[in-house]
Amino acid sequence: MKEITGHTRLTGLLGSPVSHSISPMMHNEAFRQLGLDFVYLAFDVGTDTLEKAVEGLRALNVRGFNLTMPDKNRMSELCDKLSPAAEIIGAVNTVVNDNGIFTGYTTDGIGYMRAVADAGHNIIGKKMTLLGAGGAATAVLVQAALDGVSEISVFSIRDSFFERAERTVAALNERTNCKVTLYDFEDESILRREIGDSAILTNGTSVGMAPNTDRSIITDSTMFHKDLIVSDVIYNPRETKLLKLAKEAGCATFNGLYMLLYQGAEAFKLWTGQDMPVSIIKEKYFS
Repeated sequence: MKEITGHTRLTGLLGSPVSHSISPMMHNEAFRQLGLDFVYLAFDVGTDTLEKAVEGLRALNVRGFNLTMPDKNRMSELCDKLSPAAEIIGAVNTVVNDNGIFTGYTTDGIGYMRAVADAGHNIIGKKMTLLGAGGAATAVLVQAALDGVSEISVFSIRDSFFERAERTVAALNERTNCKVTLYDFEDESILRREIGDSAILTNGTSVGMAPNTDRSIITDSTMFHKDLIVSDVIYNPRETKLLKLAKEAGCATFNGLYMLLYQGAEAFKLWTGQDMPVSIIKEKYFS
């Protein structure tokens, strides 16, 4: 590891829990590869102590930091400025400190769209069906709309996220050329219809994530068609039950692993101005 000096800039991750995160390994390896005098640490900080932690980081003049659950929404209220996507979503996963001004970004959606391209697909100008309206799903929704996906059908259960999803959908229909429609997940016939003419189906929920790997958000594989791309924001397990069913139906599939990689790469560039050496990071931590 590169020796820490009096000039070393601090970056890091705030959330709870964070001890399982691959982000410290990923960023510190990238700093090493490029010879940058930075270090990345993980801090277990919940929403109850987030404001104090952020003020401390401001006083310490850190270069920036990432946020994971449960801190993303609260952080959007603590920033001085927000990127357009972070403003629409109301959540922040990356903060950049420029002379004491904290600007909040959301790089999750950028990570997802780069993962789509990495898997060899082009969905610009095409239709997406998106399952879920929580944090990850909303990041995907907003970035896909901003990037030029022509139509997005969002399905959500009527939980605490539904009202927020209504506001997000209204904002996107007003600010982008993407036609976004929110549906109740309970209506299976509408779900089948919307998937039927979609280029890609994306699971933005945690259904199927370890340890509950025997679950799939879609159980009827006749919903799939052979030209459909099926993706999952989950990366543990690498192949969710949804992806397994889709693959058996002849669909192209990919998981959320490279979304994680590329959201980190975007944060890295925001802090350093340099491109993360993703091929090296991919081989070392994502193969």
